Amino acid sequence: MLPREDLLQGSRRPEELAALIDQAEQALRTWQPVWTGFVAADLCEEADQRLGSLSELRLAAAGGWPQAERRRLLLQRAELAAAPQSPGEAAPLMGLVVSGNFLFDPAEPGDVRSGLLAAGAEAGELGDIWIRGDRGAQLIATPELAARLHGQPARVRTVEVQLEALPVEQLQLPAQRQPKQLSSVEASLRLDAVGSAGFGLSRSRMAELVRSGAVRLNWQPVSSPSKELAVGDRLRLEGRGELELLEVQPTKRERWRVVLRRS
Repeated sequence: MLPREDLLQGSRRPEELAALIDQAEQALRTWQPVWTGFVAADLCEEADQRLGSLSELRLAAAGGWPQAERRRLLLQRAELAAAPQSPGEAAPLMGLVVSGNFLFDPAEPGDVRSGLLAAGAEAGELGDIWIRGDRGAQLIATPELAARLHGQPARVRTVEVQLEALPVEQLQLPAQRQPKQLSSVEASLRLDAVGSAGFGLSRSRMAELVRSGAVRLNWQPVSSPSKELAVGDRLRLEGRGELELLEVQPTKRERWRVVLRRS
């Protein structure tokens, strides 16, 4: 048995981490690798820090593309992962294309997720979602969900959509983001001001996304665009990656020069 109480102490998401511990114990007990459902980026990071430190267990993660935010974890005994005869196990992932006319009712990834959940998907069956202009979206899903929804109609916001399962390699994956450092001078350290500078959005659009629940601050949901940021804070915007506030310096004109890292 794993040291459950120690692993859970101070966890940001104890119930979900406990479920991963259950699956890790199953992998250790049965000597059979276990793939989890898709887990959010913060839970993936926490699982790697806590479960990844155990000598008897090995973790791997796959989300369908190198910078995936939501990933499935492979849990297995360390002996199996290290065995030279073991070829490794392909990640059980499929693509799903969501097609519809969003010209007059643009959608965000969260809207697509809500529509698929209403169509019968479970949260753990859905990986990353990215918008393809006004034509719809593409996403990574479990093979079971892709097979279940293939050819089925659904609704995203007010738009009727069609769903098509495709191998991941046939999707038009998002362009990979290169980590970069940038600086800006802002009138305040409000979340919407700093976030708009770092993510390249208008301030009103950034505020709208914050209010809609699309932004996390230090892995926690945040709904106030006026929240003041401090050095070390990390913003995550679904589909646009992460922003970290590295430096803050006052200017002579009572403004703030900020240094940011976007990844």
